Amino acid sequence: MLGPATPAHAHAALVSTAPAQGAVVGYSPTEVALTFSEPVRLVPGKVQVLAPDGKRINSGQPRVAGGTVTIPIRVADRPLGTYLVSYRVISADSHPVAGSITFSVGAPSASAPQPRQTDVDPVVAVAVPVAKYLGYVGLALVIGPTVVLALLWPRRLSRVGPIRLVRAGLALVGVSAAATLWLQAPYASGAAPLDVSAGELRAVLATGFGAALVLRLAVVAAAAVLLGPALRGDCGRARAALLTALAATGAATWPLAGHAAAAPLRAVNVIADAVHVLAMAAWLGGLVMLAAFLLRQAHPRVLARLLPVWSRWAALAVCWLVLTGGVRALLELGSLRALTGTDYGRLLAIKVGVLALVLGAAAYARRLAQRGARTRPLRRTVLAELAGAALVLGLSAVLVQTPPGRAALAEARVAAADGFAQTLTSSLYTLQFDIYPVQIGENNTVHAYAYTADGKRLPVVEWRMTAALPARGVEPASTRLLGLEPHHAVGAVTFAVPGDWELRFTLRTSEIDQATVTTTVRVS
Repeated sequence: MLGPATPAHAHAALVSTAPAQGAVVGYSPTEVALTFSEPVRLVPGKVQVLAPDGKRINSGQPRVAGGTVTIPIRVADRPLGTYLVSYRVISADSHPVAGSITFSVGAPSASAPQPRQTDVDPVVAVAVPVAKYLGYVGLALVIGPTVVLALLWPRRLSRVGPIRLVRAGLALVGVSAAATLWLQAPYASGAAPLDVSAGELRAVLATGFGAALVLRLAVVAAAAVLLGPALRGDCGRARAALLTALAATGAATWPLAGHAAAAPLRAVNVIADAVHVLAMAAWLGGLVMLAAFLLRQAHPRVLARLLPVWSRWAALAVCWLVLTGGVRALLELGSLRALTGTDYGRLLAIKVGVLALVLGAAAYARRLAQRGARTRPLRRTVLAELAGAALVLGLSAVLVQTPPGRAALAEARVAAADGFAQTLTSSLYTLQFDIYPVQIGENNTVHAYAYTADGKRLPVVEWRMTAALPARGVEPASTRLLGLEPHHAVGAVTFAVPGDWELRFTLRTSEIDQATVTTTVRVS
């Protein structure tokens, strides 16, 4: 009680940047640093750097150390011009803080780059899951047919068709990996699918994602060389062991290039996902062999011996598929709420429902096989399984592009507690302000900060703010802003009804100099 008052910590304010706001530098930086007045945490996906051509050039995840955010960036394809750095962080007292700065390399552009209307080009948004879908299909056409040809194929049946199927599967996996590798560059930058430079590709190759896809291409090349004898039914133990190791390595590239690489319990997630992918490929690839070749060409007496064996193998693959899928779902959802409260959870629920129908068809097919039924109804049932499985693969390709439930809920919690933050510019000053929360009622706290054009704190003599709702005839009402520091003021604004409220800030910086800036805030 007798001691002096300790400093009151308001929410974080941007105090310095490197490069500095409005600076013109003679080189292309490899990182941008934002220093705030207190520790902050990131809002996922809300920190980005745009090059003069409007492309995102972030080359990795931003790092936070106390109040400093460091954003790694790559050298832009056309480095000369003005760059835009936009950020949204949460201060230590849970208030959101957003804003942007600009700097130039060589000389300023005629105008600063603007964020694109959508985060991802629409063509790229469709092409990425399509490429991944082709990869799943290709893997199924390699693993299942290879196992059947090596262990179950009748000696008198021709192998030409199945071998062509495996070769087509290898080609699909290779094309899918190359396309996914290429598309990752415009997916990250927001550009069109063909707007890719050598520098962007090198940046992708330098990531774990790129390394996993390059490894997949190497596995495909090695498998194309080594598979020949196995497909012809002449595979020694050494070659079989080598092919098994290749299959395991190739399967591991799917989780290493997906959600599992960044999920909790990373090792468990990667192993579970790799086994999940292999079980899927063995089961569905075997079904393709049944429908396309064995049920059409094999003698009934041969089928009577083969089908029970295949049925046991398929049951084992399905057990591993369900078990590992359950592990993955628990780790990616994080909670039961995410099952119905996120896009990932809803897609997963649909996938499980379709898979349940497919497994029902599989159980019926197994009973037909055990009873020695005619091949025609059995083949129709297998075709129904494959149709459902194709839909499951499509949902899987979309799921791997959807933020996991655990991440979506975390972001939703930030958004639910979010306010409104913006940077406004006049001829006299740059104003950074935020309102937290934005809701009907009186308790909406406003923090405002004034800076010069080069990012230095600007003392303000008088702060004024009004709030109006012209669409509903609500006239401007004054809000008192109390100066806590020469450049920092705080107040509270009342939003009586929902609507698009017009906020007007008037800052006087001397006896005769003042300017007004205006913006609109939606209150619901």
